[in-house]
Amino acid sequence: MKSFHLHLVSDATGETVSSVARACLVQFENVQPIQHLWWLVRTQGQVERVIAGIEANPGLVLFTLVDAGVRAVLEEACKHLHVACIPVLDPVMVALAGFLEEEVHAQPGRQHVLDAEYFKRIDAMHFTLAHDDGQLTDDLDDADVILVGVSRTSKTPTCMYLANRGLKAANVPLVPGVTLPPPVLAARHALVVGLTKDPKSLSDIRRNRLKFLNQEETDYADVDKVREEVNNARRLFARHGWPVIDVTRRSIEEASASILQLFARHQAHREAPHK
Repeated sequence: MKSFHLHLVSDATGETVSSVARACLVQFENVQPIQHLWWLVRTQGQVERVIAGIEANPGLVLFTLVDAGVRAVLEEACKHLHVACIPVLDPVMVALAGFLEEEVHAQPGRQHVLDAEYFKRIDAMHFTLAHDDGQLTDDLDDADVILVGVSRTSKTPTCMYLANRGLKAANVPLVPGVTLPPPVLAARHALVVGLTKDPKSLSDIRRNRLKFLNQEETDYADVDKVREEVNNARRLFARHGWPVIDVTRRSIEEASASILQLFARHQAHREAPHK
């Protein structure tokens, strides 16, 4: 395993530069970065502390700094220390400025301004928390997305991810012998999506869950019973014409990306003029 120092420097929360680093690092095997995180770097004193850290542990520097003075100090110091210093947003910013024929506004943390989109995400988070795991079903059609699936198909974390993207997401579990709440079937505004998973994988996950809770194994984890649950769920989805996403080999982010695409088409269809 090859180890190296990686300095991530941001004038905001570090979310962007961390995501870029993570997306790139997964493409390399047998490497182990020692990450040094430097957030909210906006002044001369703050950037000097970053430089001292780089000098103590030389390594690759990735940064998102928009203040010309602050970034100039960092770049000059890295040049003196002979370490690579990469402004990860520059290629996109330059391309956008040229295409739009507009000047870039160098305002740190501008993407986190408390605008309407921010408060929309907060509202979505509140809604999603209140409508988790089949709670408060009377107003389900106020949701943007309703996820339906058997136990342990990642409904809750997927909803939380969607809420962070501004969608009001509710989820309703399919429990053997329990009727699906009527508001789910009556939903007209919300997009209903079925989540499914390979029965064997689902059985293993449930078995591990029971072990973690120190509970005896029951039909809940029996692979034949799980297969029956999954098949019944798929028949339900087909009967109502709900799109289905198999989360067996998908991360939460990948499943959510598919749901966001489905929602965009659903919304476009609803807003299109009907002849």
